[in-house]
Amino acid sequence: MMARPGFWAAALIGALLLPAVAEAGATMDAVKKRGMLNCGVGTGLAGFSLPDSQGNWTGLDVDTCRAVAAAVLGGADKVKFFPYNAQQRFTALQSGEIDLLARNTTATSTRDTGLGISFAPVTFFDGQGFMVKTNLGVKSAKELNGATVCVQQGTTTELNLTDYFRSNKMELKPVVYAELPELQQAFFSGRCDAFTTDSSQLAGVRAGAATKPEDYLILPEIISKEPLAPAYRNGDVEWSKIVNWTIYALFQAEESGITKANVDQMLKTDNPDIKRLLGVIPGGLPNVGVDDQWAYRAIKQVGNYGEIFERNVGQGSTLKLKRGLNAQWKDGGLIYALPIR
Repeated sequence: MMARPGFWAAALIGALLLPAVAEAGATMDAVKKRGMLNCGVGTGLAGFSLPDSQGNWTGLDVDTCRAVAAAVLGGADKVKFFPYNAQQRFTALQSGEIDLLARNTTATSTRDTGLGISFAPVTFFDGQGFMVKTNLGVKSAKELNGATVCVQQGTTTELNLTDYFRSNKMELKPVVYAELPELQQAFFSGRCDAFTTDSSQLAGVRAGAATKPEDYLILPEIISKEPLAPAYRNGDVEWSKIVNWTIYALFQAEESGITKANVDQMLKTDNPDIKRLLGVIPGGLPNVGVDDQWAYRAIKQVGNYGEIFERNVGQGSTLKLKRGLNAQWKDGGLIYALPIR
């Protein structure tokens, strides 16, 4: 049947209006050619991304980057860390300056659909809270009517703070800073009555910046959901797959009892799921551009999720956070790996 007049012209215009799609595999190819993973992290937050005096980075987000590097490049040390504040992070990812953003970033609908990025599985389930000086005499966030509150610019924290005070018919006097160190200094110097951010950050700030942590109280209220997740650019399916499944591999390793110390012993198991995860049985992650030992390397060099959690933010760290929502699903938490098979 002959197409009606104007059909092909309309089809051509429609095709031209379709959104551009990044070349599949471009990020993976760039990372392998460079021999280094460029990973965006925070400018310095205890437990998540913090450099020491020699420039060595530690933290839960840092270990996520290292696990991906081990899976893709064979070495957890093949990472270059780029520190960004909250306002800089998305531009750096969009522009291609970094391959992966692992910077205590909350996954939200507007970010997921409006910035040209996508989120990997959540690596830390958090929520926004408040910290005050103990001598302020405040025991609840509901007692902060008229308080000056320090908050970081360019974060979901700003909107949550405004919404919370408005919904509780309280007066708010925000004190806004772009950089976390400035924010901390303002709070500890008495410029603000309260400091609000993710509860994990409050614990990190309290442990790392306060001369006497016992002089500061984190209030009990959690006013938001803050699922923190790594992010990558849209359009590169191959790269998204390896990032996602590396994180799931860390989750599954903990669930299966595989650790840095026993991973070699586990290669001899009769459990087919473990053998597939560790590459003894081929095919755990086909068609993604990595060999069958991708997960083995990540676990061997970085550890499972529980190990990463405990040494950075858990009982083996200065933060001493409880697992809570970040426990395995079988222990009442939200950490759940999709089946690797």
